[in-house]
Amino acid sequence: MLIRSWDRGDEDEWRAWLAEGRDFGLLAANGRDGEGPVLVPTHFLLDAERGEILLHLAAPNPLLAAVRADPNVTLAVTDGYAFIPSQWREANSAPTSYYASVHFHCTAEVVESAEAKAELLNRQLAHFQPETPGVRVLPGEGELARLLPGLRGLRLTVREVRAKFKYDDKKPAEAQYAIAEHLAERAAGPGRGRDDYAAARTQLLRRHRRRTAPPRAAG
Repeated sequence: MLIRSWDRGDEDEWRAWLAEGRDFGLLAANGRDGEGPVLVPTHFLLDAERGEILLHLAAPNPLLAAVRADPNVTLAVTDGYAFIPSQWREANSAPTSYYASVHFHCTAEVVESAEAKAELLNRQLAHFQPETPGVRVLPGEGELARLLPGLRGLRLTVREVRAKFKYDDKKPAEAQYAIAEHLAERAAGPGRGRDDYAAARTQLLRRHRRRTAPPRAAG
């Protein structure tokens, strides 16, 4: 992913962006020689303090074989996207896409034992369905435990995070505000993509505020 200096997101920004509820991404592993990458859409649990990401897959999922052959994987989370027509931008400018995307470059470990899988699943359950604290997995007990043989966990150790927030931050404020108005019109109008235009506008204005905010006073 190409990241220009004006598009780069810092750690505070990407952490806050993910914390708004973005926990679904596209996991990519290297395929066998002569084949393309293996891609799996998946929910995930990020533990930023430990530097790890947890998820689970069905045992026959081809991504697991790819990980056993090569543990280097990338998890991409993308949102807040919109197509920006050329007429919204400066004269003779090409159309472009606005989007936010965070890529986690990781080393993956397949979790095999029943106890370790149960621990991983319980951490996921506590995150994704906190309203049911009584629903937990105990190896050898209950209906959920019977599912463990058909599942494999994945623990991704994060090596690098690359974050891109592409919203024309290199342009002057007037140009950004003009595009924000176009996005607002599309978000309020008929047709598809209204939520996407609204999300892109929110992110554009947020980036602009970050760029133009006065520095914090020392002390």
